[in-house]
Amino acid sequence: MPPETSARRSRLSAALRPGSAGVVYALVLIVAVLAVLSAQLGRPNYLSPTNITNILDQSSLVAILAVFTTVVLISGNFDLSIASVAAFSAATALSLVSSLGLPLAMVVALGAGLVCGLVNGVIVQLVGINAFIVTLGTMTAVRGLVLILTDGRTITAKDPEAQQALIGLQSGYWTVPQVLAIAGAVVLVAGVVVGLLARRSGGSPLRGGLAVAAGVVLIALSPVLGYELRLTKPTYYLLVIAAVTWVVLRYTVVGRRLYAVGSNAEAARLSGINVNRYKIGAFVLNGLGSGFVGVLFAAKLLAINPTGLQGTELTVLAAAILGGTSLFGGFGSVLKSVVGALILFTLDNGFNVLNLGANYQGLIVGTVVIVAAAIYTIAGRQRQVRRVRDSGPQPVVPEPTKQEALG
Repeated sequence: MPPETSARRSRLSAALRPGSAGVVYALVLIVAVLAVLSAQLGRPNYLSPTNITNILDQSSLVAILAVFTTVVLISGNFDLSIASVAAFSAATALSLVSSLGLPLAMVVALGAGLVCGLVNGVIVQLVGINAFIVTLGTMTAVRGLVLILTDGRTITAKDPEAQQALIGLQSGYWTVPQVLAIAGAVVLVAGVVVGLLARRSGGSPLRGGLAVAAGVVLIALSPVLGYELRLTKPTYYLLVIAAVTWVVLRYTVVGRRLYAVGSNAEAARLSGINVNRYKIGAFVLNGLGSGFVGVLFAAKLLAINPTGLQGTELTVLAAAILGGTSLFGGFGSVLKSVVGALILFTLDNGFNVLNLGANYQGLIVGTVVIVAAAIYTIAGRQRQVRRVRDSGPQPVVPEPTKQEALG
């Protein structure tokens, strides 16, 4: 077997292992459990197209923020100001849309988010202050700007033309036919391929068993959902942003350098990479993404108050942690962060469908986040142990005697 083919098969097999794709399997398991429980308790069909559409739409804004936050985390920093920046951009857009029109108001709102991200990046990288302190400060300061801009009250887009323009930015549905059956077929084929490759290389043919089982479940559930799924515009924005970001991070020089910067900034600098440029660029991109989410939030509610989106930054970080993104940089996947956001909103939606009291929701979600972080930490340690074991014993170099040291 050629070395390139063997390496390709090894990467595919590793990508579908529970340690790598566990968050995907967890989402499938949670959905299956909630579907069974809702049916047993006589609740509305959990897998109805309307409910699936609602989950995707409700999670879209947080998932978009999770994509850009993952980029910052990969670079070796993190940003606590994203929710305040999004609220500031929303307030800016609503304040200007009647006088400037939606295109110009949106440009100004995105520019406001970009400037906030640039300020964070410059202070963290060029001044050298810890990212936690800086973004905690900007979170409070930008929230103060929101309070000043709104004058402590809820502001709305009162002009009918402005309202229609904002509504058109995020309202409407686009239909995807047979989406669940297609997804199940893809997962099923991937699992079968992994099993065949493992068998040919002398491994266990059951290695792709989880993927095969997940694919079968998705295909079996497709008649329940029907053959069409109506997705909202924010969901499509999320799909495009996540796909483009994933491609850039995985297949371009920019992505490889960003991972290198987050993994070992000093080694990256010695390799000729402009570390400050990549770290500041990650903050700028995060600010721009937060601004876009703020505009979508304003378009969805046609209003913003001084406390709008408050606390969302913690949900975004939880989604990234569920996706396995390291808080220490150099490791993470935007697609898994999106799945992490879906898990959070799937649980929240399931609690409402099952009529589970709100008193228990925070406890359960918090436990899920802690368990996921523990699993990823243990898996990381096991990978390090296997890497050391596979490298074999290192040769012991005897220390020089005193006479040898003196020459």
